Amino acid sequence: MNRTRRDRDTEGRARNARPRDGLGRPLPYGAAGVDRQPEGVERTPEETLREAQRLLDAGLPFHAHEVFEDAWKSCGEEGERELWRGLAQLAVGLTHAARGNAEGGARLLRRGADRIRAFSPRHGIDVGGLVSWAGELADRLEGGGAAGPAAGVVPGTGASGVDPVAVAPRLRLPDEVEGLG
Repeated sequence: MNRTRRDRDTEGRARNARPRDGLGRPLPYGAAGVDRQPEGVERTPEETLREAQRLLDAGLPFHAHEVFEDAWKSCGEEGERELWRGLAQLAVGLTHAARGNAEGGARLLRRGADRIRAFSPRHGIDVGGLVSWAGELADRLEGGGAAGPAAGVVPGTGASGVDPVAVAPRLRLPDEVEGLG
């Protein structure tokens, strides 16, 4: 029987307390890491998109994935839940690409794009632009990994993959972005 103690949150749920790097990978206990996104936060669609875009622009796609995951898990409308789930897959696909996992990144980018493709623009989300972005990045990853002008060692992570800041997608339609302030 495994008697290893597990990290627990204040409610007693198993929760890994190890610090994480900017791409969400666990670091050794005691290492300086990046603050984690709080889990289970209910936000409006506008707040979700604003926070996720801020994180993507900062090169933190894993954290943006966590924001989208909160939206998908708290969404009451079944159909819309798939939109948020697809956006979470796009963000985690970018995470894998930045970590140097070209195959996994491409797979998740395509899966996320397929999930959101059928949606008309909701909440000002640029569905068509995101589907195109995901397909282009997946093609690039499948055509030679992270090769290209945005490739190299990702600042602050030591990872060899695409630079998540350089390839971060725009979530909103151009005329919707101005209202984000």
